[in-house]
Amino acid sequence: MNSVFWIVIAAMILIVVLLRFKVMIGLSILAGGLLIWVFESRSVEALWHAAVMTVQRPRSWDLVLCLYFVMCLEVELRKSGSLKGMVVTLRNIFSSNKVTLAFMPAFLGLLPSMGGARFSAPIVKEASCGIEVDDEQKSAINLWFRHIFEFSNPLMPGMILACGIANVTINDLITHVGWVTVLCFVLGWIFLVQPLKIVDPAKATNLSHDRTIDYKSLFLAFGPIILSFILIVGFNLPAALSMGLVVLVFIPILYAFKRPVPILDVFLDSLDKKLFFNVICILYFIEILMTIGTLEEIVSAFRASPLPAPVIVGALGFIFGLMTGMSQGYISIVMPIVALMDPGNIVLVGITMVYGLAGQMMTPIHMCILITVDYFKCRLWKTIGYCAFLSVLMVLIFSVWTYFRYY
Repeated sequence: MNSVFWIVIAAMILIVVLLRFKVMIGLSILAGGLLIWVFESRSVEALWHAAVMTVQRPRSWDLVLCLYFVMCLEVELRKSGSLKGMVVTLRNIFSSNKVTLAFMPAFLGLLPSMGGARFSAPIVKEASCGIEVDDEQKSAINLWFRHIFEFSNPLMPGMILACGIANVTINDLITHVGWVTVLCFVLGWIFLVQPLKIVDPAKATNLSHDRTIDYKSLFLAFGPIILSFILIVGFNLPAALSMGLVVLVFIPILYAFKRPVPILDVFLDSLDKKLFFNVICILYFIEILMTIGTLEEIVSAFRASPLPAPVIVGALGFIFGLMTGMSQGYISIVMPIVALMDPGNIVLVGITMVYGLAGQMMTPIHMCILITVDYFKCRLWKTIGYCAFLSVLMVLIFSVWTYFRYY
């Protein structure tokens, strides 16, 4: 095995050990990055360059500010009672909060925003009333259903990037792997939602068969999502700017609907310094790996191996999903290799997408996992365990289908 793999494995072990000893997620991951730096570079200039690039990249600011404004919006809707009213209305429509538990994170996952997990988390918490579900299960539900549209939403940045690099159409890619969205929903429903027990039917089900719809709450809850979608997709505005505008616009709207919220609380209650510190550490970790060339070294090692192309791109997708925690990360690294190996090969593109998401759902570097675990104050590795189990099932089913269909 190439030495770089042993170094990466050692770094991952260090991260796991530090997390077990209750060290902050951001510091643990950064320690892993510094261990790789010690063996791969030891250049102080590289560390400084990585820090400068972390600060200068628009992606960093867009993520941090977007996350902040998402938290502001959540405070607005929670303190105005709009979230609770929406959950009650959905329970009246679907007759059970179980449907809301799965439906809302999936719906919010359609919005291409890296901070969106923080918006769906309080909805999952509200919808879990009357249901016997621990915090790790809530976290896993929020995470899993939020990412099921990675294979079928043409607005996802990762999908757009993949098609552009690999020279395939979005329509062809959705036709090829869109069924995995259905698979993910079914797996999530069977293993995460269906086994949950309703302990208080009065809170979790519609015993009275009340079909009353709180249109005000629906508008106030879904309005920000729809407006954000329009601003990001229709007007191509940065996610942070779009969410900031939505937060400001909905303050007077809430007052007009006689649901005022303390404006100062909206902006002060959302200042989670610990969460922002963890996010910045993760961004710095990724930049260190890019600066010292670790990612390129892993790619070169695989390209020089005699393994079949599907095995190479699947392994690379999974590894870089683990190491970057974001779809743009593994796609921007692996998809150029796919384009060189076999331009326009939709099968290899699909393998990269599925295996990359599996890696992304198993790593503490994934921003949504960090944000969700922080919100529910739950155990990180138990949450990742739920997602890892479902990811393995997803990959196995996809691999068997791909093998018999194409090979």
